[in-house]
Amino acid sequence: METNVLYYGDNLEILRKHIPDESVDLIYLDPPFNSNATYNVLFKEPSGEASQAQMTAFDDTWQWGKTSAETYHDIIANCPNPNVAKVMDSMHELIGPSAMMAYLVMMTARLIELHRVLKSTGSIYLHCDPKASHYLKLVMDSVFGTEQFRNEIIWKRTSSHSDTIQGKVVHMGRIHDVILFYTKSNAAERNEVYSLYTDEYLENFYRFQDADGRRYTLDNIAGPGGATKGNPQYEFLGVTRYWRYSKERMEELYKQGRIIQAKPGSVPRYKRYLDEMSGVPLQDVWTDINPIGAQAAERLGYPTQKPEALLERIIEASSNKGDIILDPFCGCGTTIVAAQRLKRRWIGIDITYLAVGTMEWRLRKVFPRVQYTVIGAPTDLAGAKDLAQRDKYQFQWWAVSKAGGQPYGGRKKGADTGIDGYLYFVDDKDKVKKAIISVKGGVNVNVAMVRDLGHVIDRESADIGVFITLEPPTRPMITEATTKGFYTPPFSDKKYPRLQILTIEELLQGKKPEVPNWVAPIPSRVREKQAGYQAQKLL
Repeated sequence: METNVLYYGDNLEILRKHIPDESVDLIYLDPPFNSNATYNVLFKEPSGEASQAQMTAFDDTWQWGKTSAETYHDIIANCPNPNVAKVMDSMHELIGPSAMMAYLVMMTARLIELHRVLKSTGSIYLHCDPKASHYLKLVMDSVFGTEQFRNEIIWKRTSSHSDTIQGKVVHMGRIHDVILFYTKSNAAERNEVYSLYTDEYLENFYRFQDADGRRYTLDNIAGPGGATKGNPQYEFLGVTRYWRYSKERMEELYKQGRIIQAKPGSVPRYKRYLDEMSGVPLQDVWTDINPIGAQAAERLGYPTQKPEALLERIIEASSNKGDIILDPFCGCGTTIVAAQRLKRRWIGIDITYLAVGTMEWRLRKVFPRVQYTVIGAPTDLAGAKDLAQRDKYQFQWWAVSKAGGQPYGGRKKGADTGIDGYLYFVDDKDKVKKAIISVKGGVNVNVAMVRDLGHVIDRESADIGVFITLEPPTRPMITEATTKGFYTPPFSDKKYPRLQILTIEELLQGKKPEVPNWVAPIPSRVREKQAGYQAQKLL
């Protein structure tokens, strides 16, 4: 099985066709939450200021229909695990043909496949919210077995606040997500992970310092359980007790200065240094990993983006170097970035090319030398034509990404602005500018479309426009493009055509728009323009 690969397409189909039985060590999935909301990617200008550009990343809305009904009946009739069919049948009886049931049917079909591909030593973490976590736990119990449930992890995803609305049903502030942790068997891999002590804990329990400045606490060394647990009884420093250590070991520790008696007759205690402690063994309530703030360096503007620290903790706890990590709802790629950083192999799947393009950009930015493969995206002209026929918006996003640009507009409603993307560039050390990208995937491209782009360039006061076409341009189109003249950057004699025509075939061959030093698309937080130059170097 190929690893370090990004799949573009429906994860259910990809799991069935490309991922073998028991081949994956760890699965993390952060699927849509059935929130009945549309999530947009909010892009930024390279200056760091908000842009008009935003795109629909995914619609987290569900409704019962033909596909849901067919999938439900397929699970009932064909799932080899009778418990899954029973749970689905009971939920359908309880919930009925509703949006929630459509969501659960979608998730169940995929969890069945994820169980199949997970190794016997593997673990799975399902990230969800309290609205659906109780239903999903029943599904997970039926797929993986109730005995393989390990934890319901609570992650505090935001700071305390009031999200109640006047006139609505009163509830407390909703500040946490749920992560359901299951294993395939009792032989699952497990690594002890520790979190840091809180300042309050350190002040209360490690308040002493020795002459070297090392912080320590005085710990009890009485043998727990006394004689019933086999602890030895003897006199030490005038005190008779059941002790944790043998008399010989106690004498040795005393000589080392690790046993302290505050005053004659008091019970001796053990001197435990803070710098010898690993931290707090991981618990099931995580309040020490902050959400991604507005100014966080890793922030991409992608909806529902999770912090890298969260994924690193999960990966470290349930896998080892060289293991295979799978994220079937990969989004902006936090899982694969964390896996790559921790020297694991990885597989990411997403159904939108916006997500796949974002993941590619992120990998190139963070790991400029990493080798990876994209499967499912067009690699030749026939594939590009097929994508254009199946989904024109995915085709536009793919084409803009191939040109090095940033998508714009999403699923358009109303009048077409004539803009499908932007490509930012710098013409000198102080000026960031943009080229407008227009993508045409039809067969009837003509000179009027090129002329329209010229009008958009003027309307938007842009310096350059890029017309991307699936079909070869006609001679009148090429002639029309030349009428827009050239753009000459300050302090340079080089001329760039103001209206450029690129074919999809040329993009597939590696050709890019002719612009001055271009700036990486979908920039994360940029404090200074110079950050844009650095991103370009990484690309």
